[in-house]
Amino acid sequence: MKYIVAAGALCVLGYTAVLPNQAIAAELEVEVPRLQVAAYHRPYVAIWVSDPRQQRVADVAVWYDVAMPDAEGEKWLPDMRQWWRRSGRTLYMPVDGVSGATRPVGKHRVALPDNLSAGEYIVHVEAARELGGREHIQIPFSVSADGSIQSQQQHAQGSSELGQVALIINQ
Repeated sequence: MKYIVAAGALCVLGYTAVLPNQAIAAELEVEVPRLQVAAYHRPYVAIWVSDPRQQRVADVAVWYDVAMPDAEGEKWLPDMRQWWRRSGRTLYMPVDGVSGATRPVGKHRVALPDNLSAGEYIVHVEAARELGGREHIQIPFSVSADGSIQSQQQHAQGSSELGQVALIINQ
């Protein structure tokens, strides 16, 4: 029994030692603003990465009402028109690691994919709200051959459904 505990402790220590080297290269911070409306509904939000020709490279997050019975929450996904045309209509929701519940007012962080090849990309954030509007924000960035991320524009300000969107580079 002592050997099993010692081996388990070594595995945990070894795993912990590896974590700092596997840091996330970039994150996106998305602000869901407080709106003064009579009937507030949390926005559905899609976050994805595309190439400069607007071809989808990766879906990062889709926040919608995943808990509704009979997949009723999927009914409004097409309201996020840009994401729906580029990716959503070909997916079978929910998608593991991508789909999640809508988020409350505040700032929320999501990790960008860390396996992007060297090249130019655009991160998209699109929001749509029941009885509300739609908004689509884009932030261009590039990945160098060594995997580092650069961006001339690291912030974009929404005007209605989204607050500030920030690309956070952790290198």
